[in-house]
Amino acid sequence: MRTRDIRSVIYLAGGFGLIVAIYTYFETVEASLQKYCTLNAYVSCGAVANSGRTTLFGIPDSFIGIGGFVLILLVAGIAESRRKELLWPYLLLLLTTGGVAVSLYFLYEELFEIHALCPVCLAAWVLGWVAWGATIALVRKARARARSRALENPTATPSPPD
Repeated sequence: MRTRDIRSVIYLAGGFGLIVAIYTYFETVEASLQKYCTLNAYVSCGAVANSGRTTLFGIPDSFIGIGGFVLILLVAGIAESRRKELLWPYLLLLLTTGGVAVSLYFLYEELFEIHALCPVCLAAWVLGWVAWGATIALVRKARARARSRALENPTATPSPPD
């Protein structure tokens, strides 16, 4: 897959993830929206939202999602503008890995503590996982590019400071 395509996947996953995370916020503000993603007692946004277990360190999951997806889009943009620097793809990898970890925590909470599953939350998690997978591919591409540049021009490697 081309680097441009990988970046597009990250942007799409981040953008749609942001939209879904914003929707989860509006569900908490306007409870009538919860009926649109409630299929039964188990697949229920309302059961999850009203469980009192949708925070991490006191921060609501919707705020974590909104902030996380905004950061993904921001760092992905910086990584694209600074393509020769490996720092930004690695930072994006750290960010998306943290997002996957947080989503796994919330998945655990929903499945084993709340005993209900929110389809909107699940959509946000899947989009975060897609961004994570694409970021892994981006880091591999960036490392390969850096290695090939180093092989083409071995004298361009920085010397240690005096």
